[in-house]
Amino acid sequence: MRNSTLPLAARLLTREWRAGELRVLVMALVIAVLVSTAISFFTDRLQRGMVSRAAEFLGADMIISSRSVLPEQYLQEAKARGLEHVEVVEFSSVMASDDDMQLSSVKAVTDGYPLRGEVRIAEQLFGEEQIATGVPPPGQLWIEPRLAAYLELDSGSSLDVGVSRLEVSALLTHEPDRAGDFYSLTPRVLMNMADLEATNVVQPGSRVRYRLLLSGDEAALQGYSQWLSPKLESHQRLTTVADDNRQIGGALERAGQFLGLASIAAVVLAGVAVALSASRFASRHFDTSALLRCLGASRRKVMGIFVIQLACLGLIATVMGLVLGWVMQWGLVYLLRDLLPPNLPGVGLKPLLVGAATGLIALAGFALPPLLRLGQVAPLRVLRRDLAPLPSSAWLIYGLALASLTLLMWQFTGDLRITLAVVFGGALAALALGLVALILLRAAGGRLRNASLAWRLGSGQLLKQPTAAAGQILAFGLILMSMVVVLIMRTELLDTWQAQLPEDTPNHFALNILPSEADAFSAALNRIGAVSAPLYPVTPGRLNEINHQPVREIVTKDSQGERAVSRDLSLTSSAEMAADNALIGGQWWAEDVAVDAALVSVESELAASLGLKLDDLLTFVIGGQIVEARVSSFREVNWDNFTPNFYMVFSPGTLDNMPTTILTSFSLPVEQRDALRELTREFPAMTLLEVEAILAQIREILAQVTLAVEYVLLFVLLAGFTVLFAALQSTLDNRLYEGALLRTLGARRQLLRQANLMEFALLGALAGVMAIVAAELITLLLYRYALNLDWRPHYLLWLAIPLGGALLIGAAGALGTRAVVRESPMRLINRGN
Repeated sequence: MRNSTLPLAARLLTREWRAGELRVLVMALVIAVLVSTAISFFTDRLQRGMVSRAAEFLGADMIISSRSVLPEQYLQEAKARGLEHVEVVEFSSVMASDDDMQLSSVKAVTDGYPLRGEVRIAEQLFGEEQIATGVPPPGQLWIEPRLAAYLELDSGSSLDVGVSRLEVSALLTHEPDRAGDFYSLTPRVLMNMADLEATNVVQPGSRVRYRLLLSGDEAALQGYSQWLSPKLESHQRLTTVADDNRQIGGALERAGQFLGLASIAAVVLAGVAVALSASRFASRHFDTSALLRCLGASRRKVMGIFVIQLACLGLIATVMGLVLGWVMQWGLVYLLRDLLPPNLPGVGLKPLLVGAATGLIALAGFALPPLLRLGQVAPLRVLRRDLAPLPSSAWLIYGLALASLTLLMWQFTGDLRITLAVVFGGALAALALGLVALILLRAAGGRLRNASLAWRLGSGQLLKQPTAAAGQILAFGLILMSMVVVLIMRTELLDTWQAQLPEDTPNHFALNILPSEADAFSAALNRIGAVSAPLYPVTPGRLNEINHQPVREIVTKDSQGERAVSRDLSLTSSAEMAADNALIGGQWWAEDVAVDAALVSVESELAASLGLKLDDLLTFVIGGQIVEARVSSFREVNWDNFTPNFYMVFSPGTLDNMPTTILTSFSLPVEQRDALRELTREFPAMTLLEVEAILAQIREILAQVTLAVEYVLLFVLLAGFTVLFAALQSTLDNRLYEGALLRTLGARRQLLRQANLMEFALLGALAGVMAIVAAELITLLLYRYALNLDWRPHYLLWLAIPLGGALLIGAAGALGTRAVVRESPMRLINRGN
């Protein structure tokens, strides 16, 4: 008997495949796998491409930095793993011309710099930029334009670097790995490593930073990182793309979250389509199961036959979905070829595994529970067609479906909070709105008793089986809810990110302004039409003790606190808290706080890393003096807005006797760059840093995310229509039979068309009401607990979604039930018998 199970299952599957019986189920499975595979392929390549673009701001994929010469084994291991490498030495030195001199930050590099990104140079001050094809040749320098302005140099002039005299061959306008170095106060110089020893500048005891830039295959980099991490000493640091730049890292993190959210909607819809299709497949095979039982097949054998069929369907659909998903992602890449990163990484194997896992989980979680009923069909059904098997345990069905949903969502988002917010938000909404659906149906039936015959027939179809109708409303509501959630997130979340980078976002930082020139500088900015942030006094200082305990005994290695106390912090004092800072603990000081009551407000993440509490006493070393201040508050700081932000803000008067410079940022349109020439001449001590390149990169990343999500929305719509089609097909048999009876009793085709239209329009309107309620609940949970954003009700959608649901589902239902009025009543009744 056991040996005959597989051949019998294969014969039955072949017969049903030829008869077209399995088209709906296979289509739903293909859609589920196609959607997950295509989205995984596309988002995986896009994400890796954006990481590659973000690496341009690091100049490499990975950097090892140290205040002393790096061990030779670090370089040898990188070579052994096939990683590209560049050595960099950075130090400060006085650049001397024939008439003047200026302290500068010098970077000596080996050939190949940079490994990521590009160096841009110009031949004259504010001249046209061009991409450098290499590094400065031996004997030559590239200097920053402001150094040329200070020393009145032209291309071809010479500068003394230590004991060597080198030629200035170009003006250095852009270095990729300087993007986040906002507080470098001295002009920059780029030179060839071959000239470093001859300058005799680097001596024992010199303040020098050594860096090893690495790039290569992701697996090799990860292996190298694992090998290196245990060997790093306290003064050495390993930096990657993810943790080097707050702005780029934040954009990439949000991109991954949002693409995962959009993917959830498509996968959930595909799973619902599988469940509906499997339910119809099971109900249409009750007779087959009863006949097999009459012929002597045991329940186990019957279940084995259908499980084998299910497994074969899953294998076929998974292979088809993987192939179509692979083709689809290439189509997306082709359509977006002009907007994607130039060297988009190739296709990996992970998306194929994700797609296959999606097919298996969807099949097991959504299709298996309805098929379990086939093993419970009694042989007596051969004589009594109305004898249906008992339904499976509700806990089993809903438990498997919920577990499957959770697994599918988790694999897409990688964030448990977002997954649980969507799952439990949707589950609570489904339970609550299911009861609401029953109440609405009964209320609607009472009001439609005196309506036209078409309305009575349409509502009567729903009221005849209110539980099944409520299930349909939930299914259609899920379609609309998913579309609404994606629409809200597409418009609001991306707008929120874009709002963090408006057109007047500061694109220049001005540093090293003398306090005596603060008013004149502010007036000059107004004169050239710049939009400026507040002017902040800046004093370098180092945190030394917490409650009289040395801070180095408190912080842990490689923590944010350890990195903060190992260098001077930029400290400031202010009477008012910055507009984009949020107070999350303690109180801000009064404007008339006494000078002797030294208080300090600390950035919340640093405070957590240092283990600070309110009223702790902090001891700083500032300009050779000891300054003590008590912690009065903790602030949440927005580091993404390109305005000056500080870890430590002191109460007014605390830093009055300390050496101070002024820092601010301002926005100036690119076409008004010529005004900067006048500004640098008027304030020669000022340091001007352009960050337009960072802004352009972040805006480009957000634009790519927007386009990707819009295309993901197409998959969501495709999955939604698949659910709609599966829902219509699941009730088509009963509709055909009932329609035949009505036509036999004299009903005209036009009346049946109107009744079907009214029925599905009512379903769509009720589903729309449920969809907007569920969407509001889910977005509330996501905004409050996962994305940390402000949430507001969407009042316009409360009317638009029910109306749109009535039109969309009403039209789709009318089209999907055309067979009810087309086929011969006698033929349908005979088929039913």
